Amino acid sequence: MDRMNIDKITQDPQERILLSKVYEKIDAALRRQIPGNTGFLSPREQELCRYLFGQVPGLCFFGGYPDAERRMLCYLPEYLEERALYDDHSPVVCLQAAFYQGDVLTHRDFLGALMGAGISRESVGDILVSQGRCDFLVTKQIAPFLLQEFTGAGRVKVRLTQIPLAELVPPEAQVRQIRDTISSLRLDAAIASGFRIGRSLAAKYVTEGRASIDGLPCTKPDKTVAQGMKISVRGLGKILLHSVGGQTKKGRISVEIHRYV
Repeated sequence: MDRMNIDKITQDPQERILLSKVYEKIDAALRRQIPGNTGFLSPREQELCRYLFGQVPGLCFFGGYPDAERRMLCYLPEYLEERALYDDHSPVVCLQAAFYQGDVLTHRDFLGALMGAGISRESVGDILVSQGRCDFLVTKQIAPFLLQEFTGAGRVKVRLTQIPLAELVPPEAQVRQIRDTISSLRLDAAIASGFRIGRSLAAKYVTEGRASIDGLPCTKPDKTVAQGMKISVRGLGKILLHSVGGQTKKGRISVEIHRYV
């Protein structure tokens, strides 16, 4: 755990500012031996934190439920167990917005409404939209404000309540299964297959910095991908390389890709 490493692992000034704030919060908690946490971090920001802090006892990532994508970096002193993150003193609060089931709202609608209410991105975790309901995770500090002031997303009125983290049931991801053969396990080949676009266009998206693998940016079209990896392309969506099979008689590789819809 060395603050001097911040300049080595970051790529731009914004990342350096973020990691400096994270370091100050966690270092203060460690020195005082009290619970501490950051705001919600993206997968890339979490990876940077892993490089910065290494294996420090008591540090863990927490987003309100086991498979959360956006998570806080939390410090728990020896006298606290990880289950304490789920109790009434948790730094994460789950808010449930109920709306008429005939209305259609998306992740973008809720995120836009929250940003429009003046809420910073680091104060908002995962946003889980299902029919007639949206569960979203926020920091404990902003929950009271939202419970009083957040009344709609887009043009749709919502009724907001707080629910215990233990009652959060994430909706099952909706995916489209794609069975295909690709010439190699390159990133651009997987993107081309999963989004049904040309290989050259897929490579262009990657070199432009629009692609990421498991939350980490990648600008190399020839990057090797493997079974289980999640690939995101800004403007297109997200796919999962669900399984990799054997080779066909023509030397191509059989794959099954799940595209999130």
